[in-house]
Amino acid sequence: MTSFIIKAHLDRPQAPSWTPDSDSDCTFCRIIRGELPAHRVLEDDDVLAILDILPLRRGHTLVIPKVHCARLSELPPNYAAATGKAVSRVANALTQAVNNTALNVVCNQEYAQAVPHVHYHVIPAPTFGTPSGSTAIMKENMTTSKPPYSTKEMHQMEFESREELDDDEAGVLVKEIRARL
Repeated sequence: MTSFIIKAHLDRPQAPSWTPDSDSDCTFCRIIRGELPAHRVLEDDDVLAILDILPLRRGHTLVIPKVHCARLSELPPNYAAATGKAVSRVANALTQAVNNTALNVVCNQEYAQAVPHVHYHVIPAPTFGTPSGSTAIMKENMTTSKPPYSTKEMHQMEFESREELDDDEAGVLVKEIRARL
């Protein structure tokens, strides 16, 4: 599912801010401090979970430790444990809220990592059999007797389906997920 995202970062230069104490401009640190808005799903002393502002699918949630750390391999054990616990709680609540038990949980380190702060993506799996998408490939397949989607087609559909998070929809979704935490 994420291979098309990873391929887009093949020749990307390393971010200049991969050091543990560069949190003043970090987008996630600013969200944690309340300087930037976010749709908060779960929060405690160590972890924040928010809806992704450019979700792959409805419910795409980011789980972020509250310590600025660019690399998962350098995350302090207490934050790693708290983050793992939060990923599990969010995954459980999210599967119930979107009525889909299939998930993809991803954590990138430097390579294909857009924000230099450890974070996990908890993403409901696609449900290509439903008429909710609007891509040309999906429309074509729904009107013909085409065999199942190829991997390339699924990746293209995933790429094309990304839309900015709608605030009203986010508010409803946050309530649905929180009710199940």
